[in-house]
Amino acid sequence: MSKSCQSCGMPMKKDPQGGGSNADGSKNNEYCSLCYASGAFTQPDFTAEDMQRFCVEKISECGIPRFVARLFTRNIPKLHRWSA
Repeated sequence: MSKSCQSCGMPMKKDPQGGGSNADGSKNNEYCSLCYASGAFTQPDFTAEDMQRFCVEKISECGIPRFVARLFTRNIPKLHRWSA
């Protein structure tokens, strides 16, 4: 299992579902349940930059300053989904 989602970078231990799901219903250990469900990405048209903006918004909604949220998301373009 990856330590973090290879799409958004969220720590997998923070995923309430414990990982995404493959088309056959099995667990996907590379992507979180917010990014990957039923064998497909939940935001298939996102670019790495779109994902960074989306994550910064979600993180800042939790009361974390935007500059900190940007630090948390700076490595998104290097994750497996975006480097392939």
